[in-house]
Amino acid sequence: MFEAVVMLCAGLEGSPCRAVLLPGFEAADLSLCEAELSASPPDLSGFGATSAPLTSAPLCQPVGDVLETVEIAEGVYVHSGLIEEPTPDNRGDVSNLGFIIGTDSVAVIDSGSARWIGEATWRAIRARTDKPVSHVILTHMHPDHVFGAPVFAEAGAEVVGHANLSRALADRQANYLDSLNRLIGVGPMLGTRMPTVTMPVDSGVTLDLGGRVLQVTTWPLAHSPTDLTVYDATTGTLFAGDLLFHDHAPALDGSVLGWQAVLTALRGLPAAQVVPGHGAATLPWPKGAEALERYLETLLADTRAAIAAGMRLGDAVETIAAAEAPFWHLFDAYNPRNATVAFTELEWE
Repeated sequence: MFEAVVMLCAGLEGSPCRAVLLPGFEAADLSLCEAELSASPPDLSGFGATSAPLTSAPLCQPVGDVLETVEIAEGVYVHSGLIEEPTPDNRGDVSNLGFIIGTDSVAVIDSGSARWIGEATWRAIRARTDKPVSHVILTHMHPDHVFGAPVFAEAGAEVVGHANLSRALADRQANYLDSLNRLIGVGPMLGTRMPTVTMPVDSGVTLDLGGRVLQVTTWPLAHSPTDLTVYDATTGTLFAGDLLFHDHAPALDGSVLGWQAVLTALRGLPAAQVVPGHGAATLPWPKGAEALERYLETLLADTRAAIAAGMRLGDAVETIAAAEAPFWHLFDAYNPRNATVAFTELEWE
């Protein structure tokens, strides 16, 4: 199999370059790929939004790396990111994502930290079906979930997100991209740009993939101000995004009280399994939420106790939820932030 790519380089002589996928030109042999390129030249204007200039015309080459996924139910595939912070070694592959194949089309749920992850996901889909990707659904605003989305948008997919997502991404765009370039490296980030939400969701929407209807539901302030979930009733599979963490320490960027309320509401769904934003590819539902619920209750109780004892924030964060440390990877990186957010929220309740 062959695919179309364009070469991007960081700009300086000797700087890293990368072959960036142009989706939709896959073919069984080189001549067919080149004929597709000639018949329908790709729109390259979007690459003007990146800091890396094009250094070649589109060309065809053998298909690149395919993202590893597992089928957790019929037509439902999940990739488990590493439980690590983004580094040059992992190239930002630190969050879960998935896709669901219907009779007519495919929906992608979350898209990774960089364009290369979206490209590898596109190839994983194409290894299983030639149906079009109709939607890429972003479960929230954090950068490890959103930056592969433009690959699918270029192929005609709607970018679905919380009604607050566009503003949240616009406000954080420069910081997110600067941080990822520093953490992952310029090379793996080449071609990465901010997605544009084309289907904002206020409360909920159903997406029909043909014989498979997905329920997309937005939630009030919880893990973040932009959380949504995706429920596939056909298989009883819930994609929870970062409303659910497994093994990876939770990250609170919203409201601890709101998060608890949303988890209670999600327990009402008739789901059989859930895909967390980080951790295992799938967990039983609602049992899979028990560890997170315990953590949030401990965070809440310890924060209230610290406030009642008159502790200062700087001292309180050293003790709040300390008993949870043995149960979570990356605890020291995330728990102090969570304690700070919770303390600020509860200080005046």
